[in-house]
Amino acid sequence: MSQISADQLPDEMGRAKRNVAVLVAAQAILGAQMPMLFTIAGLAGQSLATNVCFATLPISLIVLGSMLTATPLSSFMQRYGRRAGFFLGAAGGAIGAVIGAYGLYTQSFALFLLGSLFTGVYMSSQGFFRFAAVDTAPEAFRAKAISYVMAGGLLSAVIGPQLVKVTSQSMVVPFLGTYMAVVAINALGSLLFLFLDIPDPVKSAGAAPSGRSRMELLRTPRIAVSIICAMVAYALMNLVMTSTPLAVVGCGFDEGNAADVVTAHVLAMFAPSFFTGHLIARFGVERIVALGLVILAGAGVVALSGVELENFFLALILLGLGWNFGFIGATTMLASAHAPEERGKIQGMNDMIVFGCVTLASLASGGLMNCSGGSAVQGWTAVNIAMAPFLALAGGALIWLVMQPKEEA
Repeated sequence: MSQISADQLPDEMGRAKRNVAVLVAAQAILGAQMPMLFTIAGLAGQSLATNVCFATLPISLIVLGSMLTATPLSSFMQRYGRRAGFFLGAAGGAIGAVIGAYGLYTQSFALFLLGSLFTGVYMSSQGFFRFAAVDTAPEAFRAKAISYVMAGGLLSAVIGPQLVKVTSQSMVVPFLGTYMAVVAINALGSLLFLFLDIPDPVKSAGAAPSGRSRMELLRTPRIAVSIICAMVAYALMNLVMTSTPLAVVGCGFDEGNAADVVTAHVLAMFAPSFFTGHLIARFGVERIVALGLVILAGAGVVALSGVELENFFLALILLGLGWNFGFIGATTMLASAHAPEERGKIQGMNDMIVFGCVTLASLASGGLMNCSGGSAVQGWTAVNIAMAPFLALAGGALIWLVMQPKEEA
């Protein structure tokens, strides 16, 4: 890794802070579409699907699209730069919303699913905001840069669900107005990327070293454990969040209540980001990831203790907080475990694995919620019990990493 002189450091910090500010704004504005779609996609799917077990399939297709495009999008950014990749992601989000809107208008579940798949291109690109934050950041600023960018989700947590309230029934076809709003968000929000100042990757000569192979990277203990922890934190968050609107409505509350619960959840996902980086710097990344896993377990316990509205709120707040510590911690761990020339390989591979597992969790969520009992309460119970073995996996991997000799980790 190249060294930065004392004279260069102020300029580097200025550029890093500018890029973080742009990415925070993108996370807030463009990122609003994700809580919007995660709030209504399952409900819209329930109205279009011939079998209620497939109600959350649209959300699963969003995550599948993210998984399928993570590696090619990472390689595209490695070759053409972050800005080009982010514009491509916003275009995918806009196209997905147009197709999804047409699917709603024609009552075509197949078209609605196709639109969801395209939306995954945007979701994948948004995942790289956190990595872009460290591209120009000095070493000491990296954990904070990641945290600040993730904190941009605070505004998206407010904007997204509130837009759902305004737009979901604004047209004759339910939810059509929401999808049209998503088109506008992608078209206007993408202009932010014009202000990014991240140098395009240097094209390496044929004989220049390109870093470790993908298998060598995966065999590195620190990288392997960071991927496992990110995978578990994100997959379990998605497993529970995907089912939440269905569970809230199924237990006798309305769509507005579901949107409010999602708002509280997304706020909890991103609010801690203002200090997560400081906590990592003070206590170490392993401790913060471990705390995240414990809080995720607490979310499951609260969800299993009752189906009153306050249970949903508290469980989803804990779910968001646990995701924040677990996922930001795992991202920080990964960012410190590879060289700059390896980022195109490992970042895309990381997100492909993570979102592959999130896709499976999203698919399982609908089946567990709608098809594992005769009531919404039984389905909600099944969803939360399913968290236990995966938390054990991540916890065991983290303990194994801590026990490794430092030179091998």
